Amino acid sequence: MQTKKIIVCDKIHQKGLDLLAQESDIAFLDASDMDKDKLLEVVGDYDVAITRSSTDVDSRFLEHAKKIKAIVRAGVGVDNVDIEGCSKKGIIVMNVPTANTIAAVELTMAHMLAAARSFPNANNHLKLERVWKREKWYGIELKDKKLGIIGFGNIGSRVAKRALAFEMDIVTYDPYIDPAKALDMGVAYTTDFNDILACDFITIHTPKTKETIDMIGSDEIARMKDGVRLINCARGGLYNEDALYDGLKSGKVAYAGIDVFVKEPATDNKLLDLENISVTPHLGANTLESQEKIATQAVEQAISAARGTSYPNALNLPIKESELPAFVKPYLELAQKIGYLAAQINRGYIKSFKVTAEGDVAEYVDSLRTFALVGALKESMGEKINYVNAEFVAKEQGVDLQSAKVPNESEYKNKIEVTLTTDKESLHIGGTVFSDTIEKIVNINNIKLDFKPKGKMLFFSNEDKRGVIAQITTMLSTHDINIADFRLGRDGKGSALAVVLVDEEITREVMQELSAIPECNWVSYAVI
Repeated sequence: MQTKKIIVCDKIHQKGLDLLAQESDIAFLDASDMDKDKLLEVVGDYDVAITRSSTDVDSRFLEHAKKIKAIVRAGVGVDNVDIEGCSKKGIIVMNVPTANTIAAVELTMAHMLAAARSFPNANNHLKLERVWKREKWYGIELKDKKLGIIGFGNIGSRVAKRALAFEMDIVTYDPYIDPAKALDMGVAYTTDFNDILACDFITIHTPKTKETIDMIGSDEIARMKDGVRLINCARGGLYNEDALYDGLKSGKVAYAGIDVFVKEPATDNKLLDLENISVTPHLGANTLESQEKIATQAVEQAISAARGTSYPNALNLPIKESELPAFVKPYLELAQKIGYLAAQINRGYIKSFKVTAEGDVAEYVDSLRTFALVGALKESMGEKINYVNAEFVAKEQGVDLQSAKVPNESEYKNKIEVTLTTDKESLHIGGTVFSDTIEKIVNINNIKLDFKPKGKMLFFSNEDKRGVIAQITTMLSTHDINIADFRLGRDGKGSALAVVLVDEEITREVMQELSAIPECNWVSYAVI
């Protein structure tokens, strides 16, 4: 197996480095302490780079990144990444958008409580000035106050859940969600932004886009309640800082809790001169737990990208993931994994390739086919294949490409199936996603199974007779191959299929011995 090289440009949690060290086909360099000029000298030898805010992926970086095919930004923001420049060079950019969700949610609640009770001010008055003056620090209660939440995604929805526990009355504005997401939680949904401006507390949880920059300015603040309290732990510039300053200065805005600023570090920002504001230096992701999650998720994405199996949370694919419903994204990743898996199991010249989908995800079947095809062609063509040229290359090779929506007749709400036909045989692999993110293979050649497409996998098709499993496990044990998981399916017609997840590589010698078992129909080995 060819070794892939990953460079870690900035500091990440040790758990991420430990994950890299565990992969036998991955070589990595921790360059987080390296001088940035020196980093540019070595980065060209690597396939994937993991960065944070300390490394600018700019034109100079890209000029030196001769072999880089993917950049993983370990965090949410990609302000320091030239995405357009990466796209021109064929470099896929990924981020880690959900690892710091709980940290950001809890910081929002901390600022909300500070805005209600002025805790930071009272603390400083007593601790720094040694003044005991209880009557100066009257606050308000969250109970029965109306909270307006702008943006109801991973963070906004979880803020709502916690605010409900404080018995707040909540309304959300987010034109990009199904209103049922809010209504099912007991949160009011509005399409009229004035309903948000009428709230006692307002918190914003949107990305920074042309639509959301200065979303709250002087006009919006003028239409708010007197004494409104504003929170921003999302991105700097969503509230116009001049308008916010004027609102706080006049008392129209009673209090604000701000974690992010237009220009950071914000040590000279005029908002810091005001008493009725609590500020933190962009601490949204600053918990030990979130740093560990960010590191491990970034590393997992980097490993997948290095191997070419998938590109989770890619920001510059020809299919704009940001414009797709959230539930579709894991199916795109699953489709690519299924395609890659199918090509490893059913090796040979691809004659036809078909993707079918049932349920709501069927509306995106053509996008699913693109991702699945990239996975399938990667096995034979490696780095030549990407999301732009995959279908063109396949058609040029005479591959019959098909996609179809099919009636939802299975037991799953959504399901996708890839049929890969080579000059040898056809292989059908079906999969679905549970709990929004758990990807599972649920059938191979109409045999029901249940396993995650991840790791080193042995596939053994056999006549359904006694003693076969014992022969497989004994043979693996003889070669010091540890079994991590064992899944078995039967078609009821005399055939069975075992999926064996193992910890060690399976050599050609072992494969030959397995294929010599009398009851064996076929055996394959795949790694995802």
